[in-house]
Amino acid sequence: MGSTEPLSEIAHDFSPMMIIYKDGTIERLVGNDIVPPSFDPKTNVDSRDVLYLPENTLSARLYIPKNTKDQNQKLLLVVYFHGGGFCVHTAFSSTYNNYLNNLVSEANIIAVSVDYRRAPKNPVPCAHDDSWTAIKWVASHVDGDGPEDWLNHYADFQRVFFAGDSSGANIAHHMGDPIPDETTDVKTRELREAMWQFVYPSMIDCDDPLINPAVGSNLASQQGCARMLVFVAEEDMLRYRGWFYCKKLKESGWKGDVEIVESQEELHAFHLRNPYCENAVSMLKITAAFFSHDNA
Repeated sequence: MGSTEPLSEIAHDFSPMMIIYKDGTIERLVGNDIVPPSFDPKTNVDSRDVLYLPENTLSARLYIPKNTKDQNQKLLLVVYFHGGGFCVHTAFSSTYNNYLNNLVSEANIIAVSVDYRRAPKNPVPCAHDDSWTAIKWVASHVDGDGPEDWLNHYADFQRVFFAGDSSGANIAHHMGDPIPDETTDVKTRELREAMWQFVYPSMIDCDDPLINPAVGSNLASQQGCARMLVFVAEEDMLRYRGWFYCKKLKESGWKGDVEIVESQEELHAFHLRNPYCENAVSMLKITAAFFSHDNA
């Protein structure tokens, strides 16, 4: 009788994000908690969930300052895409629920936080496809006759921003490929490239148009976007990608304005793990000020 492999044997270890076992089991290590929408008394922000793609039961979470509903005012609209390497976290995890409550309160905006299908069951570009569907759903409210009253009544569609962190920022605008000054540590590079191959099995290489804007897309064509704000963290292995993105954007002939801010002595996504530290609070205020430029 032949031997069989134990079900618990690890096939891919992508800690601290997830572990894949040879029997097909996926163990997500972070972002598994689900927080229901509610009024948050600390920030005075209300939220609720809405289906944007019923056939796939895909939802988004809407956030709005409570006093807006009393004053009937139009607010700048932010469409937000959560991070997590396309495979962990959701728009409804406590991490993102907390961050969106704080952002909406600080900036006095209305926000749509998009949930999307995750790898490996739904590999890239499923997340991008779902996000585009969500954007089209949001746009269906432009004339004030869409399915969601909060967007019909309170969203100012003359002032719309896309935002995200990590893979969510990739959704807003792709990035990838080795760049000058990036880590040359073999194990780090192998792990990251293996992760990309895992969540996006059909990619040819790291110059795939979906993940490398400098090679695979025309940055100068972003005519619908007038301003960008990019954050990087000093100790983040993806730091140089943020700087590289801004450099290539400026060299492309794009006519808009891009600003980059680097947080010193911080790691990747620090503002989500420790949202009340000095650098995270500063980052939130800079983001709000960036939006308020369009509120003036």
